[in-house]
Amino acid sequence: MIGKFILGLTLIIACGSSLAADDQTFNVRKYGAKGDGQTKDTAALQRALDACATNGGGTVIIPEGVYLTGSLLLGSHTSLELQKKSCLVGSPDIADYPLQQVRWEGEFRGGHRALLSATQTDHLAITGPGVIFGPPINISNLRNPRGPVLIELTDCTNTVLENFTTQYERLWSIHLLFCQNLTVNGLIIRTVSDNGDGIDVDSCRDILIEHTTIDTGDDAISLKSGRGLAAEQLGRPTENITIRDCSLNSSIDAGLGIGTEMSGGIRNVRLENCTISGHQNAIYFKSRDGRGGFMENITGDNLVINDSPTFIGIDLLKKGIQATDPVPGDVAKWSVVKNLSFRHVQLNHVAEIVAGKNIPPQRILDGLTLTDIAGTCSRGISLANMTNVKIANLNVTGFYGPLINTENVKGDGLGKGQWAANLSGGKSGHRIDVTACSN
Repeated sequence: MIGKFILGLTLIIACGSSLAADDQTFNVRKYGAKGDGQTKDTAALQRALDACATNGGGTVIIPEGVYLTGSLLLGSHTSLELQKKSCLVGSPDIADYPLQQVRWEGEFRGGHRALLSATQTDHLAITGPGVIFGPPINISNLRNPRGPVLIELTDCTNTVLENFTTQYERLWSIHLLFCQNLTVNGLIIRTVSDNGDGIDVDSCRDILIEHTTIDTGDDAISLKSGRGLAAEQLGRPTENITIRDCSLNSSIDAGLGIGTEMSGGIRNVRLENCTISGHQNAIYFKSRDGRGGFMENITGDNLVINDSPTFIGIDLLKKGIQATDPVPGDVAKWSVVKNLSFRHVQLNHVAEIVAGKNIPPQRILDGLTLTDIAGTCSRGISLANMTNVKIANLNVTGFYGPLINTENVKGDGLGKGQWAANLSGGKSGHRIDVTACSN
């Protein structure tokens, strides 16, 4: 299924202008945009976008210049082209970002409309090589109601985000909600400080993120699907997600964060050929009581993890804000997590391979596979309340203490007893094959 989806997206990208209804172009300068960095160009930019949508679609061209703007609405069959040396800069005035309902931290509430916003569009593209700068900190700091994110697409189909750069602080850069058939290709995303997620994929399906570099103040990529009973009953999972050939760096949380808002479920996620650095975790599975939902069929292949405190972090007990309407029940309130698999991973100066003890005994994790994991680490693997664990070809050096520490864990390749640092593979620098000691 994912393979067919990727083929379709490849055809969309190859066609390029097929996203627009025809070859009509709408240069924003002809609609009054100054591009001088001083004049507010919001009205002129919106006129060009509206003319494109009204006339059946086409390409809205933003030529070289600095365009100060408030929130803009994009329509179907529109390609917004940020040409070389063009910059969109978010206005410092909150009145330029109208209030509307947004999903923020997993629940619907009031928030300011994004700098670039689209709802229920079909065949939309935003392309570079220009740059999008978010509004200043007085705007991005807002939380009640939420400030404007840079790009927010809601219920959009057949969308391409390609070859542009963004820069923002203290708020999400790109929020995708209820979208399907969407490609992110060749972006450079920069954010600073907490809440500065790069891309938030929220109750979406059939999403491809590739050849993208993200350096963020929070999660580089975060997969979500709402929090609480309402999100679980809505039943809009994030599913069929491929992330490949990307560089993901987080200065606060995770390169790839999965949860904490995941009551609608997250499944069928493939991460491949990526380099990841994370301040807390390279890959982080996050949930808590009252979330319900599920995380399943998550795979990683051919990964390089650099200078991260943890390769994989799993905390299903206490991460995230409690929902307004938590999922009830002694068992149902806990998330179902199963079929996590990672192979061909190079660890470079990773403090801990897996921190996986915060698992509720009421809902044990079913299926964790680690194969061909090599490199340097300070600590090994800590697991609790799991079954169907498989570890093979674990070849690491530099660790202190036991390599594998388990509580209530069943599986293969777990080794016998505690692995001491002075055995082969500790500070001695020899390699360890855990499977040789699993019988």
